Amino acid sequence: MQKLEADFVIVGAGSAGCAMASRLSETGASVLVIEYGGSDAGPFIQMPAAMSYPMNMDRYDWGFWSEPEPNLGGRRLACPRGKVIGGSSSINGMVYVRGHARDYDTWAEMGAHGWSFADVLPYFRRMENWHGKDGDSAWRGSDGPLHISRGPRKNPLVRAFVKAGEQAGYPVTHDYNGRQQEGFGAMEATIWNGRRWSAANAYLKPALKRNGCRLVRALAEKVEIEDGRATGVRIRRGGKSEVVTARREIIIAASAINSPKLLMLSGVGPSSDLAAHGIQVVADRPGVGQNLQDHLEILVQMKAKQPVSLYSYWSLFGKGLIGAQWLLTGRGIGASNHFENCGFIRSRAGIDYPDIEFHFLPIAMRYDGKSTSGGHGFQAHVGPTRSKSRGAVTLRSANPMDAPAIRFNYMSHPDDWEEFRACIRLTRELFAQDAFSSLAGKEILPGSSVQSDAELDAIVRDHAESAYHPCGTARMGRRDDSMAVVDAECRVIGVDRLRVADSSVFPQITNGNLNGPSIMLGEKAADHILGRDPLPPLNLEPWIHPNWQTDQR
Repeated sequence: MQKLEADFVIVGAGSAGCAMASRLSETGASVLVIEYGGSDAGPFIQMPAAMSYPMNMDRYDWGFWSEPEPNLGGRRLACPRGKVIGGSSSINGMVYVRGHARDYDTWAEMGAHGWSFADVLPYFRRMENWHGKDGDSAWRGSDGPLHISRGPRKNPLVRAFVKAGEQAGYPVTHDYNGRQQEGFGAMEATIWNGRRWSAANAYLKPALKRNGCRLVRALAEKVEIEDGRATGVRIRRGGKSEVVTARREIIIAASAINSPKLLMLSGVGPSSDLAAHGIQVVADRPGVGQNLQDHLEILVQMKAKQPVSLYSYWSLFGKGLIGAQWLLTGRGIGASNHFENCGFIRSRAGIDYPDIEFHFLPIAMRYDGKSTSGGHGFQAHVGPTRSKSRGAVTLRSANPMDAPAIRFNYMSHPDDWEEFRACIRLTRELFAQDAFSSLAGKEILPGSSVQSDAELDAIVRDHAESAYHPCGTARMGRRDDSMAVVDAECRVIGVDRLRVADSSVFPQITNGNLNGPSIMLGEKAADHILGRDPLPPLNLEPWIHPNWQTDQR
């Protein structure tokens, strides 16, 4: 059998892993990417409107579930992670959000030196091929590999959502990924020419055309570490165990769930936990698996007075027509993810940048893609973006085939309850604006009778779901920080030639969906790995509401 070795070995062909595979291999270095999942071919992944299917298919999803959540009535929540090339960028909702500038300034304040907004903005620009017409081009990139587009926004419900935000006194933003996040406007998506533009399409597939980049489908079991130095990755494929050797470095980019798991299986983690599973401790890093964060959200659903929602297409026949049109032309209903408008607002005065995000959808449907209204309806996905609750990923056993235990500890901080009440009440206010007067019928969820704090809390307890944004489980920080796992160049503290570079290293969750920040992290990490000087900072000042201290809008 041919020996598997390369200059760089990347574990995980997800958002960050694909970006690094491309940037490292374009220098002429040899790169080997280990990915347990398979091909992304087929309409379930590539057709944007089919997005609810791949994350509910064992073929494409790891199928993780949380442990029973004590503050959510003991419910176990789904935690989909992509088991396919492109990782979660191949099964997600394709929404593109950079996050707010203040998110990255906070990272730097938390010990991630060199990751302030001025530092990361050049990497967002480098990766973007932005097709928006409204916005400040100085903030956006135009020739990167990641296509970013906007939907047609023709549906009257979609148009009413932004108008309602304006009527309620909020600003309209022409580009929430540019200077001004706060307000209501067009949502952006990683869709191009009617097709999902995943990290696999943007980065990995072009990289694999180079002689020096190779993809190996296998399960990574552990990183081989000798005398404090990572030398290779033990993998299992075809029922056999073998070692992939790295001549220069190993980079773990296996998700906020699997990256800490692989570290712990390799002897890097909390020493007491590792010893309990009979794993020899290589580096005692108590922060491995800790600091788990996510976005939790609730659906505020309304009946529609007019037959203008997507419900008209939500029959087997209708879906067949959508699929046929998309396959033949790449256009039509199937070419959009239908999250075409959004909002970012502050829950109260005294907060300087948004802490609530809205995704608007012109149909009332559950997370598994099933309709809940029995007819025409619409909904806002809404939730706080900076929860103070923290959870953990821990090992169940030393068996690499066993899924880890995932405890988000949702709603464990009292501020979360106050913020969710504000989310629901502010959404109701939006749907009561004149823009929806001819469109909005009765409230489906929570239901108009649900009004008190206790009643709203019960709705959150029974119905809140993950927005599928786990991060933070191998936190970036100063090398003298006992809870940091990697330093500001993504190097694992205590092990040479080993890095982690994916959403695991986020010190704090960003203000919105995580795919964009994860790709950015892969772009910037590649420069650190190559020993290059970072791109020069761009000092652009974001818009902050001039009266944020006294006004909520």
